[in-house]
Amino acid sequence: MSSLDINTMSQRILALAPDAIMFTDREGIIRMGNLAAERIFRTPAEKALGQSLDLIIPEKLRERRREGFHKTIATGETRYGTELLAVPSMHQKGTRLSTEFSIVMLRDDDDRPLVSGLFCEISLNVTRRKRQ
Repeated sequence: MSSLDINTMSQRILALAPDAIMFTDREGIIRMGNLAAERIFRTPAEKALGQSLDLIIPEKLRERRREGFHKTIATGETRYGTELLAVPSMHQKGTRLSTEFSIVMLRDDDDRPLVSGLFCEISLNVTRRKRQ
């Protein structure tokens, strides 16, 4: 067994996971993201942290995303459960991406829901094919 403690291992897994992992607070502000989030969305952590998740959401989908997000926070439930949801997103320069994400419902010390997302990049070939 490794001499690393569970917290250190968890931090390393989070940092090095090949999929983007982002955590937002109850207001939808990005509070944490891993290296894959920086790579996939081409946005450095120092620019993303403290910004709305709208940073990676295409303009025409933002209102719908906000409504769903706030409903999830209010109820503590998501209709997607553990399913992967295919959604368009975008990187820093506005280029649209095809991504899939799942929601991880966390709760704070007062048992209020918090939301974390695991974004899986779909290959660029799929993104290109969807554009045609």
